[in-house]
Amino acid sequence: MKPLYLFALATLVGLSACRTSGEYDATGTFEATEIIVSAEANGKLFFLDAEEGTRLTRGAEVGLIDTVQLYLKKLQLLASMKSVEKQRPDIQKQIAATREQIATAERERARVENLLKANAANQKQLDDWDSQLSVLQRQLDAQVSSLQNSTASLNEQSSSVAIQVAQVEDQLRKCHILAPISGTVLSKYAEPGELATTGKPLFKIADVGNMYLRAYITSAQLSTVKLGDEVKVFADFGGENRKEYTGTVTWIADEAEFTPKTILTKDERANQVYAVKIAVRNEGTIKIGMYGEVKF
Repeated sequence: MKPLYLFALATLVGLSACRTSGEYDATGTFEATEIIVSAEANGKLFFLDAEEGTRLTRGAEVGLIDTVQLYLKKLQLLASMKSVEKQRPDIQKQIAATREQIATAERERARVENLLKANAANQKQLDDWDSQLSVLQRQLDAQVSSLQNSTASLNEQSSSVAIQVAQVEDQLRKCHILAPISGTVLSKYAEPGELATTGKPLFKIADVGNMYLRAYITSAQLSTVKLGDEVKVFADFGGENRKEYTGTVTWIADEAEFTPKTILTKDERANQVYAVKIAVRNEGTIKIGMYGEVKF
């Protein structure tokens, strides 16, 4: 009697499954774009406003890691930059005296040249002024070259310090923990007062407003499904409680895979199936991991 009862029960379950499978073309589970936000700096975690279930807006600051040492380092670098700027020479002022000597020597040479034409001076006096002008010009050239080299060296030092300041500013920005997307916090992995290290997970966030149903179709169904198709999606809340949504096919796998154990396809004999993603706008009732069905 007992084996007969079990056989009848199995038959009813099989018939029910066959009847249900005719109402959909594929089944799957709902997913969302999940991001694990990790620390990008080392230091004490001052605060982290990312409680589970909290709705965050993209770019909103939800946490802060200690910035004191980085800020002091920035001040030190800025002071070094000011020191470098004060060492920069004023080339025109530095060579002004030499230029004045050259101008004076040129006037004296011209005077001697005029005297020589009037036979009131000799050639040696003119040659002496030519020699002095040549020496002064070489001194001017050497001064300009030295000052230019010094300025170039200081420019390189200033650029190096500026790069270090930019690096510290980038590190300071990374101490401010921002929400990467607009979504809901799923999990929180750290608490204020803990020591944060680079790469340490802080919280997980997901865009649950835009869900995806990952379903699997057979090769026979593949020819009837294309990107951009609008389909009917049913969220399974258990029992006979289902809700219909409009979905859009956004992705179709390029390669086949074996049917997942938890997934039913319309053709149960199919061993190789193709994964598809169907975008669904969620008003708040669909949960991650919930089963769903799709009708193409």
